[in-house]
Amino acid sequence: MKALMLLTFVGFTALVALISYVKTKGDDTSTKEGYFLAGRGLPGIVICGSLMMTNISAEQLVGQNGQSYIGSISVMGWELLAALSLVIFALVMLPRFLGRNITTIPEFLEGRYGTSIRKLVSIIFLAAYIITMLPLILYAGSVVLEQLFGVSEMLGVSRFAAIAICCITIGIIGSIYAIFGGLRAVAVSDTINGVGLMIGCAVIVPILAFTALGDGSFLEGVREFASAGEKLNAIDPANALAPEIPWPLLCTGLLINDLSYWATNQSIIQRTFGAKNFAEAQKGALWTGCLKCFAPLFTVVPGIIAYLMFGAGLEAQDLAYPQLLLTILPKPLLGFFAAVMFGAILSSFNSVLNSASTIFALDFYAMMKPEASDEQLVSAGKKFGTVVAVISIAISPFIMFFGQSVQAFLNECWGYYGTPLLVMVIFALTKLPVPSKACWIMTGTHVVLYAIGLNTLSPHICHYLYVTTAMFLIDCLILFAFAKLAPAKEEVTVTYNPQVDMTPWKCGKVFAAFVIILMIALYALFSPIGLAG
Repeated sequence: MKALMLLTFVGFTALVALISYVKTKGDDTSTKEGYFLAGRGLPGIVICGSLMMTNISAEQLVGQNGQSYIGSISVMGWELLAALSLVIFALVMLPRFLGRNITTIPEFLEGRYGTSIRKLVSIIFLAAYIITMLPLILYAGSVVLEQLFGVSEMLGVSRFAAIAICCITIGIIGSIYAIFGGLRAVAVSDTINGVGLMIGCAVIVPILAFTALGDGSFLEGVREFASAGEKLNAIDPANALAPEIPWPLLCTGLLINDLSYWATNQSIIQRTFGAKNFAEAQKGALWTGCLKCFAPLFTVVPGIIAYLMFGAGLEAQDLAYPQLLLTILPKPLLGFFAAVMFGAILSSFNSVLNSASTIFALDFYAMMKPEASDEQLVSAGKKFGTVVAVISIAISPFIMFFGQSVQAFLNECWGYYGTPLLVMVIFALTKLPVPSKACWIMTGTHVVLYAIGLNTLSPHICHYLYVTTAMFLIDCLILFAFAKLAPAKEEVTVTYNPQVDMTPWKCGKVFAAFVIILMIALYALFSPIGLAG
């Protein structure tokens, strides 16, 4: 049976690689736009698939289902507020980014705050990618593969050694896509893996999980799930602690965190910068927002089903999703599902790695060597990506000793750099004369106060997103105070130089309204006036 699993796993993984190669073999990746921006030729459907697969990986499937296993369905807020964030990004921020013909967020900020801020933000991004995001992606994925395949038993090694082997394997294969294929290869493979993910995680797993919960009856399983009471209440009290999400944070700290991720994170929005036109970029972002409303079906609901099936007796919350898979999936399907998971892990890893290479090449190397040719920029990006991959692989296995949910750790870490970055971008969209020194002072103050807040207030006194909310207000106050009391001497000027057609999607606003209504309806369903009543 293990041989069949491995055969299915290798077969699907090889198929994705083959299709990606055929679709991209004629692409010119020797130029800056060809390698880092996919030649500015991505359609909306590919952007949507790549955005989803960059975001949805093992750390979401394992982490969020682990959070709902020990908590409630309120953790679906991470998905639903992402939908609202994508609407804001598509309608408000994206036209300004594309209109200024930028390739990276640090480049955008340089236009308002100067070269020093471009370097600062580049360092922040690279540190975030190397220290937290890439290692966490590798580790969370390795936990699932070790659980599904029993790598430690198969090879007769310790669990740490098995996870290390999986991290190395994922890292090497993901690096091949990102380093040698460029953004288009990443985006195409993301889309193909996305189809597998939707079939496996969003269709097969929920159907089999509900059927198992209902002792062979899908409808009975749905009924039992619907009677889970407080587990299905997404509106938590104001004093709730993580992983639950207090209701005052839904449009404050949670929205701040999600908006910083979906609207300013280079590894996410780089796909929209590679769009063939503004309309396609908007379609990709808004379609992703719609899909995020349905994402709780496979990132949250299985965790609650695991609780109803196994009780609270699992050794660790991050084992809830893998254990559920082992219980409900027929053995022949485990290989396919492992391949789907592997594809999701690769997609997230190679997307972040590609963005790290982009930032280094275009925000560091290009400034150090302004005369560098496109070929030299691409070469520098590839070499740096290789170094980053090696460092991330070396760090990743040791995350198993942190003793914390991978998703909670990632969300807390994002608060260190995501919030000040969002504030800088917001003020850069205004005409307020904020000097560059204000951004330096704000960032330093934020890191110190956020660290103090996490260690003194969270997790036992208040939710860490309250700290995020307070820091967002403090960050805004610092930049506003400088703009009024010690403004920048240079006049704020905005240069529009779009390289693509900026005609918006004609159905964009209507579709955005639909996404928001859908989000509100889901909150009503999982509330005291709905299933939790």
